[in-house]
Amino acid sequence: MKFIDEAKIYVKAGDGGNGAATFRREKYIPMGGPDGGDGGRGGSIYVIADRNINTLVDYRYTRKFIGKRGENGGGADCYGAGGDDIVLRMPVGTVITDQNTGQILADLDVHDKKILLAKGGKGGLGNIHFKSSTNRAPRQKTNGEQGEEFEVSLELRVLADVGLLGLPNAGKSTLIRAVSSARPKVADYPFTTLHPNLGVVRVGAEKSFVMADVPGLIEGAADGAGLGIRFLKHLQRTRILLHLVDIAPIDPDADPVRDAKAIVGELVKHDPELADKPRWLVLNKLDLIPEEDRQKAIDKFLKAYKKATKYDGPVFPIAAISGDGTKPLIYAIQEALEQMDRPEIPDDDTDDNESITEE
Repeated sequence: MKFIDEAKIYVKAGDGGNGAATFRREKYIPMGGPDGGDGGRGGSIYVIADRNINTLVDYRYTRKFIGKRGENGGGADCYGAGGDDIVLRMPVGTVITDQNTGQILADLDVHDKKILLAKGGKGGLGNIHFKSSTNRAPRQKTNGEQGEEFEVSLELRVLADVGLLGLPNAGKSTLIRAVSSARPKVADYPFTTLHPNLGVVRVGAEKSFVMADVPGLIEGAADGAGLGIRFLKHLQRTRILLHLVDIAPIDPDADPVRDAKAIVGELVKHDPELADKPRWLVLNKLDLIPEEDRQKAIDKFLKAYKKATKYDGPVFPIAAISGDGTKPLIYAIQEALEQMDRPEIPDDDTDDNESITEE
């Protein structure tokens, strides 16, 4: 199935039915009172998160969703039937935004989360509601209210704990294949990965996290080069970014330090908040360097990279294709994620104990 992570649709809830202005007319009852019923409510439009759906392709071709109008009220105190609701099922991680105001209307971040997107209009009142001691034959009624309508943008942001960042052919897809059951396409040409891939990394019997592999970035991506930055939104929900660097490029003109610095620059230019996330450096393709020269190559790269970017975070040398070095990496990630989940314990108890001791 084609991966679609953006769509624009028009939704309109049903209008309410009109109330009726009728009077009771029966044999031997010449002056019957009002008996006009209310109109039915319009059908509303709901959205619900479904983990069994992973693309917005259904909304690329069907773009209009209009709720059913409520039926009008009738005589003999007959109320109009309400319009049927419409339920739109979308992938978990979909963000729905009003195109005109930019306001986020819904964020489907949990499976089975159901949100009212457009509310149907209320039905109008029949003349039975307007009778009084002074007005025994009211001819007033009200029309149904209009249903809400929006032009909305759908944007799918995958839910993952860890995101992979780097140039094309840095080994991102190879890494996710090595540590999870995901099987993205791997080849020796740029932009092999054309859409995000998710993999569940199992660290223990009951410990796991989700890793996201997105298409590679190149210098100038923030200005539209390559696949641009359209896939960086999939990293906005992640908690840790792994910056993969090909430490042994085949191209003799390639400079790993310059390329790594360029990726960080594109990240800052696109979204400073994303650039502020914890970012770990992963030096890949160590298997292409003779074993006796590996440490020297790592030290040389780190010295130049830290001087250029002031980086002082964790560094993990690996060979993704053989799995060497991946175990310490995934264990460190799991430990960091657990620390992020752990609530901070206030120090109030310590102060209380000290005061008791002094007494």
